[in-house]
Amino acid sequence: MEALLSAIANLFTINSLIGLAVGVCGGMVIGALPGLSATMGIALLIPVTYGMDPSAALIMLASIYTSAIYGGSISAILIHTPGTPSSAATCLDGYPMTQKGEALHAIGLSTVSSCIGGFISAIALLVIAPLLARISLAFSSSEYFLIALFGLTLIASLAGKSVLKGLIAGAIGLVAGLIGMSPDAYARFTFKMPALLGGVSLIPAMIGLFSISQVMTQAEERGLGHTTVKEEAVLAGRFMPPWKEFIGLVPLILKCSVVGVLVGILPGAGGDIASWVGLNMAKSGSKTPELFGTGHPEGIAAPEAANNAVTGGALIPLLTLGIPGSSTAAVLLGGLTIHGMQPGYQLFDKYADITYAVILGFMAANILMGLVGWAVGRHVVKVSKVPLPLLIPCITVFSILGSYAASQNMTDVYIAVIFGFIGYLMRKYGIPPAPVVLGLILGPMADSHFYQATRMAGGPLVPYMLSRPISIVIMLMILAALFAPFISKIVAKRYQAKFGEVGEAAEDI
Repeated sequence: MEALLSAIANLFTINSLIGLAVGVCGGMVIGALPGLSATMGIALLIPVTYGMDPSAALIMLASIYTSAIYGGSISAILIHTPGTPSSAATCLDGYPMTQKGEALHAIGLSTVSSCIGGFISAIALLVIAPLLARISLAFSSSEYFLIALFGLTLIASLAGKSVLKGLIAGAIGLVAGLIGMSPDAYARFTFKMPALLGGVSLIPAMIGLFSISQVMTQAEERGLGHTTVKEEAVLAGRFMPPWKEFIGLVPLILKCSVVGVLVGILPGAGGDIASWVGLNMAKSGSKTPELFGTGHPEGIAAPEAANNAVTGGALIPLLTLGIPGSSTAAVLLGGLTIHGMQPGYQLFDKYADITYAVILGFMAANILMGLVGWAVGRHVVKVSKVPLPLLIPCITVFSILGSYAASQNMTDVYIAVIFGFIGYLMRKYGIPPAPVVLGLILGPMADSHFYQATRMAGGPLVPYMLSRPISIVIMLMILAALFAPFISKIVAKRYQAKFGEVGEAAEDI
């Protein structure tokens, strides 16, 4: 209690409150701009914190982290351009709602879900950090390899109507993810180009798949005289979701928030994986899975709750064990270091007043993020009414600048353009882009951990995995994920055969 009282005093200083406000507002802007991720924003601002009070500096950096993840959903919903990789899943239902004239409603759903997910993760960070950190410490390479396989089983559920097209997209992502140096230091698929030795960067690939391809599609539709947004109906509706709809979404938001926290604890997973897992959970548990991808509220609430819940989860192993749960958390580790603070027991003892001030500030940032989102949501939504002749070149310029800014390398710009053409062709032939992203993220993760697991096993890998209880649990989860679609179809057929038209009507409800 003494440490918490000191933390509250640190939080309500002028410097800390200014850092909180700057972090929330700045993070939303950084997240909304394509290519400018939370990692980049924190990395750019760490030098600014040299002369700041440690509490204020770390509160500002943590606030940027959570609000940038939320900010990415704004551009994802309005212009089909995910501001951060974590917002890619939100595009699938967010942008269709904008096309139907419900952009304000979509941003409201994103805001509420993000705030709840982030706040729950802050509570987990405050209350159960040491316990969950011990669980993450028990994972080895074999478990991480199995987790990557478990994530790849989601490709079938993200494939839409055609599983074959989904598998094709997933294969494209896996091949692209394996470009570069192998774990045993051999060049793969680089065509003797030194620029490809580092692999395909995720941010430019995402920008190409979701932004440049969308620009090409919009330009084509405009040339054919088609419009994609009902401009006169964009501001219809309300920002806050109706009470009945919100109550119906609460169980899903809470479930996805817990999953997001757990994914955040796993090093290297991140909000992008959590958002796809959350979307899959929503779709598999929905009574109307066919509505996903057409502007379904659950398709926004689930990924946004999950990806914002990752932020607090990623900080748990960072603060207690020094293991960053994401790339952004790894940059935050540098922020701790420059202020002379080392992760571990000392943070909760010697520096308890600063540590708990940061945790409480992180909790307050998620509340302030919702208030700011509510205040500017009605104005931000007007971006979708910008005429296409002006919007298309602006998106193109931001996409190219965002691709270059990711690592200040022209190769990333070329990657964005190439993936833009790939994404355009995929749209033309009805191939979903989501499995490509999943393959890009999970391919390198599975590759590196498979190599390390085989080295650790010193023999056949399967018997080694079967000797580890955690690996057995994950294997059972993989089997359940593989057979769940078939089991659900069998149950549905029996249900309809038993109840006939009544069963079909009940399913529709």
